[in-house]
Amino acid sequence: MNSEFHPPQFTSLIVPKHGVVTLCGYGIQVRVDRGHLLLEDGIGAERRQCRLPRVGHGLRRLVVIGSDGMVSLAALRWLADQGAAFVMLERDGSVLATTGPVRSSDAKLRRAQALSHHSGAALRITRELISQKLAGQERVARHTLLDSATADAIAQFKVEVPTGDSITTIRLIESQAARAYWSAWSTLPINFPKNQLLRVPEHWRSFGARVSPLTGSPRLAANPPNAILNYLYALLESEARLAAAAIGLDPGIGVLHVDTTARDSLACDLMEVVRPQVDSYLLDWITQQPLNREWFFEQRDGNCRLMAPFAVQLSKTAPMWGRAVGPIAEWVARAFWSTIRKPNAPFATRLTQGNKRQAKGAPPLPPSINAPRRANLCRGCGKSIQDGSANCVSCSVDDATRNMLNAARIGRQTANAPEAQVKRANTQRKNALAQHAWKASGQPAWLSEKVYLEQIQPLLASMSTSTIARTISVSRWYAGRIREGYRPHPRHWQSLAELVGVREWIHN
Repeated sequence: MNSEFHPPQFTSLIVPKHGVVTLCGYGIQVRVDRGHLLLEDGIGAERRQCRLPRVGHGLRRLVVIGSDGMVSLAALRWLADQGAAFVMLERDGSVLATTGPVRSSDAKLRRAQALSHHSGAALRITRELISQKLAGQERVARHTLLDSATADAIAQFKVEVPTGDSITTIRLIESQAARAYWSAWSTLPINFPKNQLLRVPEHWRSFGARVSPLTGSPRLAANPPNAILNYLYALLESEARLAAAAIGLDPGIGVLHVDTTARDSLACDLMEVVRPQVDSYLLDWITQQPLNREWFFEQRDGNCRLMAPFAVQLSKTAPMWGRAVGPIAEWVARAFWSTIRKPNAPFATRLTQGNKRQAKGAPPLPPSINAPRRANLCRGCGKSIQDGSANCVSCSVDDATRNMLNAARIGRQTANAPEAQVKRANTQRKNALAQHAWKASGQPAWLSEKVYLEQIQPLLASMSTSTIARTISVSRWYAGRIREGYRPHPRHWQSLAELVGVREWIHN
């Protein structure tokens, strides 16, 4: 049997968006060829590729999701030369590796960081980080969740932080505030398109607990919103690592988080202030738009994972978190720097360029940048639609038809209700009495049936039904019939003649 080799077919190009390129799938390749960075990813026959020159590429972050593929040393050098960072993530929210532009570190700064628990800087930094974090959580609870009781409780915990006499005490205060904060999220509904609801597990339809039932911790989320949050936190952690390294700090030596072999504790410290911003981003999303069932898959143990295209979409937010964590990293480094007796140089603001911008008289960098566009999904079928719309054309027609049928049913029920029948009987009785009381002798001699049909009736076609109804005190339906040519009772002719301007003098 003869077998032929079929080279992969590249179906699309990889284009940096918001300075981020995300690779996922199998057989990922990151290498250099003739000075160009070559990128390739995909699943099966569906492959993507990209060839970036050293000038004008626009790449700031290269994010790789998964571990099937290769990254050459020359590619890492290419990224370092271009000032771009490399981040390797798992879809469950784990940071596997990060590397950024190589900068020389200041031994005095790192020594001050290592001695921060003895110098008192660690306690001062912890108080500030947790105070800012609780302030952010209070804003989210009050203005986004609209839960004033929870916001007031978090505010009370925030008041206790400055008086905390140890890092252990502040950790306890923060954990109590977190318990109140996440309890306000538990009943938050999670929306999916209507035609996908049969395929959505019941526990996916609310935020639930922040702690996963699979691990007793936030790891291995059991539903989509927690899985999204874990992945966004992973992006934030990678940006915090890069910020700490760029400013000359050791990402592994923390002040609030204890040192462990499997965590960069300082990066986790820097994250704390920005976490409420990530929470607010997710809340804005899930309260305004539905999630797509196709963005998630459930493993056999119940762990909810992100599909690769959706993870790629989330990765575009990395520059947002990098901009947010930069000032925090510089403030922490400056706090360490202040404990050095005789620093040999001014503190370098590599992340915000604050010193350079101040020297040039330029305004400081804005604290945030615009979020990348999120896919707007139809509430009915989940298809991507233009911003500002709630449904696609097809679902809008279906909804309009359904609404009209419901309105007709409600109208029939209202028309046949006892109150409506009593009102209708009173109106009929009133009209009957008016007809019996009317005398033909009281009608002006000139106002005959011929005058009404030939002179008054044609002019009524230009009048609105509401005007006719108001003039002779009838319903709009009956007024519409008159406007279309129906001849009303003669007792109404004189009022209608006055309405259209037909006068007696015309006939004399």
